[in-house]
Amino acid sequence: MTDEIEHRRLIIAGSGTAGLTAAIYAGRANNDPLVLEGDEPGGQLTLTTDVANFPGFPEGINGTELINRMKEQAKRFGADVETGFVESIDDSSRPLRVELSNGTVYTCDAFIAASGASARTLGIPGEGDLMGYGVSTCATCDGAFFRDEDMLVIGGGDAAMEEAAFLTKFADTVYIAHRREEFRAEDYWVDRIMEHVDAGDVEIMRNTEATEIHGSREDGIDHVSLIRHPDGHPKEKLDSEQAGEVEHFEHDVGAVFLAIGHTPNTGYLEDTDVELDETGYIRTVGGHGGGQTETDVHGIFGAGDVVDYHYQQAVTAAGMGSQAALDADDYLDDLEPAETAEAGVAETDD
Repeated sequence: MTDEIEHRRLIIAGSGTAGLTAAIYAGRANNDPLVLEGDEPGGQLTLTTDVANFPGFPEGINGTELINRMKEQAKRFGADVETGFVESIDDSSRPLRVELSNGTVYTCDAFIAASGASARTLGIPGEGDLMGYGVSTCATCDGAFFRDEDMLVIGGGDAAMEEAAFLTKFADTVYIAHRREEFRAEDYWVDRIMEHVDAGDVEIMRNTEATEIHGSREDGIDHVSLIRHPDGHPKEKLDSEQAGEVEHFEHDVGAVFLAIGHTPNTGYLEDTDVELDETGYIRTVGGHGGGQTETDVHGIFGAGDVVDYHYQQAVTAAGMGSQAALDADDYLDDLEPAETAEAGVAETDD
């Protein structure tokens, strides 16, 4: 019995702006790209109801519509888009072997990891229902929609401080809720926030956590339920003998921004020689000239939020996607004929 494994010249993991831009460029270069959509097709952009900062759409565009347009554009240039979650990659030989969670196996000459990063959420009532309707994980994307409202930023690291500082451009008052007494952010960001506190732009709620977000998709956020304990981590105290010391209160805000970090979707690379940083983001070559999106493994490239833990914008992800496709094209053009020949249909005889 012979089991045939489909071979592709290029596989792209991820259907967000990085992956789809890579697919557009790769399709135009006749590299026959296969785009694998994971369990979050379209990535974080689909959680944004209105994208107002992507070039070319002066009136803004719905995040899902933008992704769908990019997908159609990629298909127009020859990309195939299929549902599939990459489980693992075997980079020990060539061609690369890509196994999906449903058991499907592909081989490919080149692979672009554009699987993005998932924003961490609180898992509290109202959060999921109001995501994109007042709850956001991106102040740069959505802050301007809530001009002159009071806004709540949840978090205590660099990202939370940076988001809060940015939101002072639009908000009446920015409130920061942090579950500890001390911030985890660098002194630089804490100092900047304290300047805003002195100016009356920011108020800090220490040792405080949100327990529920109230509102509706039609009218947006009305208020947030919060709890506070002088020793911090108030949620942990609710089921202890200190429960009576936990203060419960409501706070009116027009928007809630979650800034508690992101988790890069790179688990499928852990058994490869691709170098990841301590938090799981892909380390690429970077620098100047070509090859900036290359990883430590020849033929594997990284693009978008799976690499970029700082900017995390749709437009920067798209730019990196184009770079990865161009780098992959150079790599594929340089493949030795023997390597290309080996990348035919893999067979196993039973």
